[in-house]
Amino acid sequence: MLNEPDNSLEKRQFVNAAFIPAILGLLMVLSFLLEKGMDWDFHTGGIFPRRVENIWGVFTLIFIHADWGHLANNVISFVLLSSFLYFFYKPIATKVLFISYIVSGLILWLIGRESWHIGASGLIYSIAFFLFFSGIIRKHVPLIALSLVVAFIYGSMIWHIFPWSVEDTISWEGHLAGGLVGVVLSIWYRKEGPQKPVVQWDEDENETDDNILNENVESDENNNTQTQEINE
Repeated sequence: MLNEPDNSLEKRQFVNAAFIPAILGLLMVLSFLLEKGMDWDFHTGGIFPRRVENIWGVFTLIFIHADWGHLANNVISFVLLSSFLYFFYKPIATKVLFISYIVSGLILWLIGRESWHIGASGLIYSIAFFLFFSGIIRKHVPLIALSLVVAFIYGSMIWHIFPWSVEDTISWEGHLAGGLVGVVLSIWYRKEGPQKPVVQWDEDENETDDNILNENVESDENNNTQTQEINE
């Protein structure tokens, strides 16, 4: 049987990694199409901070979007970053995704302004911050490279965790909540998932080196003995 080429195997692994992100992204699109197609208003499916009766919005927040631009930006970013998460951090990807989803929403519910907050931005920020800081913390070359890719593509995100005006229409609180969760998760799970390889020396090679060293020492001692005998 012929071995499957490495690049083909990696492509298949990435397709598998994109499965769950693609399903969630599709649900976001279908929710938006249903809302606009039926002329409904789903904004109450978002989060209104500190309203106990609206706590369930933590679970529906990511499926509500303001317009096509908002939807496109969030779906593309979510699917891409989540696929990276599942490809490089498969053992812990689902835990990171679920905790980011719930905890970032809860923090937004606690700290947000008294207005409706909608969209998947908080979840996206959590995943992006996790990917960036996790790669730096683990000091593993492929993961550091991923950190740099995330920083290159989404580095400007950092500016949107701060308020730029009193009437800012962007939910910077959601971005801040997601970013904080991502950083904490990168530290919490630093010892789980992929790790920097530990260099191990081959014992056989070490024994061979020791034998060679001993032989050289014995040879030197014999030469010294012969030299002394000649001198005598």
